[in-house]
Amino acid sequence: MAEKPVALVTGAGSGIGKASALVLAGDGYVVGVLGHTEEENRQTAEAIRASGGQAEELLADVTHEDEMKRAVAKMVDTYGRLDVVVANAGINGKWAPIDELTPADWDKTIAVNLKGTYLTIHTVTPHMKSAKKGSIIVIASINGTRTFTSPGATAYVATKAAEVAMVKQLALELGKHGIRINAVCPGKIETKIDDNTEVINPQETAIPVEWPEGEIPLTGDKPGKAEDVANTVAFLASSKAAHITGSPIWVDGGQSLLR
Repeated sequence: MAEKPVALVTGAGSGIGKASALVLAGDGYVVGVLGHTEEENRQTAEAIRASGGQAEELLADVTHEDEMKRAVAKMVDTYGRLDVVVANAGINGKWAPIDELTPADWDKTIAVNLKGTYLTIHTVTPHMKSAKKGSIIVIASINGTRTFTSPGATAYVATKAAEVAMVKQLALELGKHGIRINAVCPGKIETKIDDNTEVINPQETAIPVEWPEGEIPLTGDKPGKAEDVANTVAFLASSKAAHITGSPIWVDGGQSLLR
């Protein structure tokens, strides 16, 4: 069994997932860097190793049960434990008026964001139950939990609302096994996820509201950094959050309070 605590981060190749992997590694965790893009996984793992940390590259698609089971088994077989899991993998998907959002668009967002979160928790829970401890952190969003003004984001907000509901439900189910589960709900963060967002006819769904002094009160409209979310993840992973479970934490500089 590894002397160091062991963490698994999905979607660890970029953005919040990569930042979380790096921060956890800096806190002394062996980090399983899980993603479906081999090159991105490698870059994250190399960044961890360059800083003196330890990383395991895990090529897997969170929507495929067999791939997730193999990845989780590899971590447990190699290191003998699994202390922390960050269910981060997700997409914005297509944002469109509901009559233009196709069933295929809907299914893709649901598959990655919601089924992927379910499969992550489903595959890691038996190992955490055996250890009678563990911390699971789900990366949700302000969208669907506090705010509903992103044009056409119906599928996306549905997944994020569902993730928070899962966290609350599972906090009660898993508590007797010593497993904590919480959600982090970021607002506008400097990542590249928007590059993969297809927005259709936003004029049909946009809410005509303007904030003259910026929509993020704490920073005057400057987005947060991925590390801001990662530091919250690290806190929830740690013993400092030992009595926190079933809780969403919004990391948005007050953005969601305006909407």
